[in-house]
Amino acid sequence: MRTVEIIGAPTDYGANRRGVDMGPSAIRYGGLAAELEGAGVACIDGGDLAVPRAEERDPDTDQPRAGMAKFLRETADVCERLADRVEGALADGTVPLTLGGDHSIAIGSLVGAARGASIGAVWFDAHADLNTPETTPSGNVHGMPLAAALGIGAFEDVGWANAPGLAPENVALVGLRSVDDAERELIRERGFTAYTMSDIDERGITAVTEEALRIASDGVDGVHISLDLDWLDPNEAPGVGTPVRGGVTYREAHTAMEIVHEAGSLRSMELVEVNPTLDQHNETAELATELAASAFGKRVL
Repeated sequence: MRTVEIIGAPTDYGANRRGVDMGPSAIRYGGLAAELEGAGVACIDGGDLAVPRAEERDPDTDQPRAGMAKFLRETADVCERLADRVEGALADGTVPLTLGGDHSIAIGSLVGAARGASIGAVWFDAHADLNTPETTPSGNVHGMPLAAALGIGAFEDVGWANAPGLAPENVALVGLRSVDDAERELIRERGFTAYTMSDIDERGITAVTEEALRIASDGVDGVHISLDLDWLDPNEAPGVGTPVRGGVTYREAHTAMEIVHEAGSLRSMELVEVNPTLDQHNETAELATELAASAFGKRVL
């Protein structure tokens, strides 16, 4: 039986709206453990990282390399500790499932998963998350984690942020519909595999997800799945900080996660950007638990 270790990273340093730090609690309350057990996997809850509240910190953007990135020092601290926890879970033979918190925590997830291994990543998100401190229009680090892990721009040779076992050719972005100009240029320059919602409309979620997983898993030890709940249409997942109309449906999201399980390459995963202060009856958190269960093998029959 496969064992999943839940790791909470309750941070909102990287976001522009408060409340996402309560995401891990909301997802647990939504029945995550029961859903995973229903998928036939054992579940260990490793608790939450201790994360000081943003009000207790200074969003100083004058740090070396920070540029316009807010709370970069605090983000580094969280991600360094999260990377150690993810690495430890893998060393224990478990699959780390990190609960955000905002998407900046993916830096730690990727770094930990890539220690001593080559990995790919499939990024299920409305956004590309390829901004850097030089290009960000907002200063919010939740729009930078993929760029950070790949050492792009100001993140080049930044030890806490870089995942050396991750290469652009093994990254696939799925479901894009809100991409900044600098990110669009970077996707073209670096040759990232990127699928917009138009690709999903034209080809279907099954074909797109299967192809994304083939690309991400080519020649690597395993694949990291990053699932931002704003990937779904806001009618399906209202409790997110940066909703964008026109996302995937409930059934498309489950189909994609079922394909993740069938591919057999899942190494680590995160669920991010659930903001219970913006949610309705905790339905976004509950949806996150259901999608995680699908990724770990839960089926109707």
